[in-house]
Amino acid sequence: MRTAVCWKVGITLLVSLISAAGCTGLPSIGDTGEMPLLFQADFEDGSLEAWEATDPAAWRIEEAHGGKVLAQFKQSDYKPPVRSPLNINFIRDVEVRSFELDLKMRSTTKDYGHRDLCLFFAYRDPSHFYYVHIANTADAHANSIFIVDGRPRVSIAETRTGGTKWDDNWHTVRLVRDVNKATIEVFFDDNPEPIMTAFNSLMVWGEVGVGSFDDTGQFDDIHLRGIPR
Repeated sequence: MRTAVCWKVGITLLVSLISAAGCTGLPSIGDTGEMPLLFQADFEDGSLEAWEATDPAAWRIEEAHGGKVLAQFKQSDYKPPVRSPLNINFIRDVEVRSFELDLKMRSTTKDYGHRDLCLFFAYRDPSHFYYVHIANTADAHANSIFIVDGRPRVSIAETRTGGTKWDDNWHTVRLVRDVNKATIEVFFDDNPEPIMTAFNSLMVWGEVGVGSFDDTGQFDDIHLRGIPR
């Protein structure tokens, strides 16, 4: 268990997912019920104390998006035990089962096929977790939902697009996990259809985080609603 410092925990029940998360245009997905707000961050306090990264030296608060944002500005000095993303920053001491994660994301790297940003969930240890890899081009290692289960990452996506185009703008992303239905869904901007889906229930709880495989990016307006472990 990691030491909690400055993360916000609430018991406010969700009245409207879209308005509360500031994600107009994205649908409320699944029948996970009204889940409490477990964490939110807009980074205006300039603090990283609510976060724990694979390499804290790769992360900082920057000015962007009309205020302060979380930035992964260089590659992490981190060697995972199996082939998996290098740059991960976890919400400290928050472990969830079913959840809905809403946030803004911006890629800050050069444009190429595997230009990516990632979301992490059900993280138990460096060899056991899921992650969403959102990239320009889809292939066996990109733009998919992956599981890391004691061996190099494997795609588990049931459906996905041929790619999710990053540019230099901010984009709204929603990740929805329903452990009862074993569903995972990812939404991008105002598209009412998920850009990728999966069905898997091997790991049902764990930590949530943001980052990239081996690129850089910025994150803002994070809202996590869910069922605590």
